[in-house]
Amino acid sequence: QVQLVESGGGLVQAGGSLRLSCAASGRTFSTYSLAWFRQAPGKEREFVAAISVNIISTYYGESVKGRFTISRDNAKNTVYLQMNSLKPEDTAVYFCAATRFNLGRQSSSYDVWGQGTQVTVSS
Repeated sequence: QVQLVESGGGLVQAGGSLRLSCAASGRTFSTYSLAWFRQAPGKEREFVAAISVNIISTYYGESVKGRFTISRDNAKNTVYLQMNSLKPEDTAVYFCAATRFNLGRQSSSYDVWGQGTQVTVSS
């Protein structure tokens, strides 16, 4: 089973960009579907984006579609989330998640989670 460690979070002004990274340990990274979720204080965990094992399929939450891009580099055991045109409502802890089964938009579909990285967008 892989272990996930996120990085790249921080403080950015509205309209700015950040790129999150999620590095995985283990030799089976390429067999996992991957996703990003986020959770703001007092709110439920929200689906952000997901990418399939073969990189052919990507999915996005409605609130980030057109602004965020998920990608993966299996040679580096890393999944990325490029976030552009950031808004204050994007402020949250962002989590990387993995599953060896079909990817989905529900957090219950994923059984491996990172510890999260904080993203704060100031207005």
